[in-house]
Amino acid sequence: MSDHPVLRVRKSGAVLVAALIGLVGTIPIAGSSWARTPLLLIPIAVLAWTWRAGTDVYPGELRVRALIGGSRVPFGRIAELAPDERGRVSALLDNGNVIRLTGVTRDNLPLVLQASGHPVAAGDHQ
Repeated sequence: MSDHPVLRVRKSGAVLVAALIGLVGTIPIAGSSWARTPLLLIPIAVLAWTWRAGTDVYPGELRVRALIGGSRVPFGRIAELAPDERGRVSALLDNGNVIRLTGVTRDNLPLVLQASGHPVAAGDHQ
């Protein structure tokens, strides 16, 4: 299998910008006292999560990445991909487990399926 995904799906860039603004805003507060320095960890963790977390699409599998760790899900184990009421997509596996696909929404689900080699017919999505 290729080392490079066919498609990378990540959170909105607005979250990254918000984390950067939070980091810049936290620097004066954290710099005022050593006791407040750990406050910098919050925006740094959000930055790292935004940069790393997402879903990578390969021809035979999905790789769901989190801040720490991740999951590899072969398409053969996915019984269903379904959006929730907020538009976030989860994968129902053949063993009954559910994995939320970070960054995948109702709007970009057709792109994910197409990149995986499972195109969606015109009437299959809303």
